[in-house]
Amino acid sequence: MDDAKFVITVGRQFGSGGREVGRYIADKLGVAYYDKELLAEASKDSGVCAEFFERADERSPSFFDNLFSFNPGYTISPIMGTQSPISPDNIYAMQCKVIMQLAKERSCVIVGRSADYVLRNHPCCINVFLHASIQSRVRRIMSRRDCGSEEEAAAIARKKDKLRANFYNYYTEKVWGSAASYDLSVDTTHLSVEEVGDLIIEYCKMRFQEAFE
Repeated sequence: MDDAKFVITVGRQFGSGGREVGRYIADKLGVAYYDKELLAEASKDSGVCAEFFERADERSPSFFDNLFSFNPGYTISPIMGTQSPISPDNIYAMQCKVIMQLAKERSCVIVGRSADYVLRNHPCCINVFLHASIQSRVRRIMSRRDCGSEEEAAAIARKKDKLRANFYNYYTEKVWGSAASYDLSVDTTHLSVEEVGDLIIEYCKMRFQEAFE
């Protein structure tokens, strides 16, 4: 493989450890890591305010339209070439452009943002999905002090998952969370971040040995 660069994409249920596992893999392999960083990159590349990317992050167009329906006159003519209202498809296209460019330039780990679908034609891309029991996810959410009770943590997890699923299913030809949509699906309930990360790395090395030498 010429100048072999690899990408590991990590889809995840909320609270299953996707951020931590992705960061661990990137650090261990010495490659770039992108999660929320993608939003800043897309904003910088497009010249569009980062707030638009943050508010639309992994949310379906119907949710996004509701956010900006108050301001139909907002335009991004420098980006699109003509005066046109900002739209979820425009935001998504800008983000996809950044994902493809980053994957072309360097090996990296990308968390979420339907990166697995965006990079479906990449010659050396491994797509992973992390899931866990609701009890495990609640414990992780509570440990981050994101909420005040287990009931609230469970409700947040379900809401976030619904938003991510709606976003993913709208923009891709696959089903969010379905094992058939990914190369590897891992239950993180009974494994540490390090164990999950090492498992994924070993799988990647078996698939694309030359890229990891």
